[in-house]
Amino acid sequence: MTVTRTLFGRPLRGVAFDVAVAALVVLVSLAAAVNQPGGWAATAVGLGMAVALLFRRTHPSAVTVAVAALALIQVIARWGPLIYDVAVLIALYSVVKYGRRLRDGVLAGAVAAVGVLLAAAQTPNVIQWWVTALWYALVTGAVWLVALNVRTRRLYVLSLEERATTLEREREAESRAAVAEERTRIARELHDVVAHSMAVMIVQADGARFMLDRDPAQARTAVKVVADTGRQALEEMRRLVGVLRDAGPAGPADADGADGLAVAADPEHRRLALAELPDLLARFDDAGLHVRSTVTGVPPALPPGLELTVYRVVQEALTNALKHAGVGAGVEVVLSYTAEAVVVRVVDDGRGRPLVSPAPSGGHGLLGMRERVTVYDGSLTAGPRPTGGWQVEVRLPLPSEPATEVIAA
Repeated sequence: MTVTRTLFGRPLRGVAFDVAVAALVVLVSLAAAVNQPGGWAATAVGLGMAVALLFRRTHPSAVTVAVAALALIQVIARWGPLIYDVAVLIALYSVVKYGRRLRDGVLAGAVAAVGVLLAAAQTPNVIQWWVTALWYALVTGAVWLVALNVRTRRLYVLSLEERATTLEREREAESRAAVAEERTRIARELHDVVAHSMAVMIVQADGARFMLDRDPAQARTAVKVVADTGRQALEEMRRLVGVLRDAGPAGPADADGADGLAVAADPEHRRLALAELPDLLARFDDAGLHVRSTVTGVPPALPPGLELTVYRVVQEALTNALKHAGVGAGVEVVLSYTAEAVVVRVVDDGRGRPLVSPAPSGGHGLLGMRERVTVYDGSLTAGPRPTGGWQVEVRLPLPSEPATEVIAA
């Protein structure tokens, strides 16, 4: 990182250069004080120009006006062009290069042209007037064009620096937004883990309490389901929290923050996939539902996020069936794969045993499923069946090309 030393808010190197330029004008003014026309009065004009040049970067237009006014005094007094008049060229260069508007430089060039004519008018004959005017015009024009070229390059470099700064800020903002989005997604997964698992555990704990005296064996089975469900929930929560812990907080300069959250899931932090659906169905079967599953069509290679959506839809639908249809209800899970979409259909018969006390809602339910499905431009229909029970059907379009999405879940 480069550290720039400053003095009065200006770079120290620029201040030193301007002081050196002003000192040079002072020296030539003092050196010629004895022999030049006007004597010390002309020298005072040169010293005034030198002082004005100290501010040529910060106030170029004002400096040019001051130097031009002093040069006009010199012309009126007919002291002739003197060596310190190089300050006029320096002021002209400064206003063209550092002026806020190029218009100031154009006006300064016009004033300099008038000054050339006035200075040449002091020559004794016409031929010498033309030679003097041409010489002054060439020198002044060359200085003006060089300053214009330097100004153009300077503004180009400043625009590149500003563009680079803007792009860096946008990159940091996009990185922070991506990290926030990924953390929100992980938080939603964490909610699903807790909500679904706690719903199953509450149902089984109520069932165990109800059957404790009537059927101890059934109560022990329910307690085992509670323990198994709790262990499974802890495992999933450990994976999700591990992703957040491994990725760490993303700072403004962490351009890979979102990717860090996404790829922090190493083999130990594996994501949920359709291959784990049989285990999910088995857990709900142990919890008291009579689950049947059917798969039609050839399962294609799905993007990880789409697989996770299918998994969570089935999990949410089975949880709702357990809470509302009750223990002992029959549930059919159908996965249909076509060339255009994957269709998930979960139907319960509503003939389970009523719960001792209804399990509290997880908080999202169908709304959460609909949000997930909308991400992939899918559709969700849910409602009661004419013959009893409830039906949930989700249709998710398949992507036209294999996705490269990575989900940290």
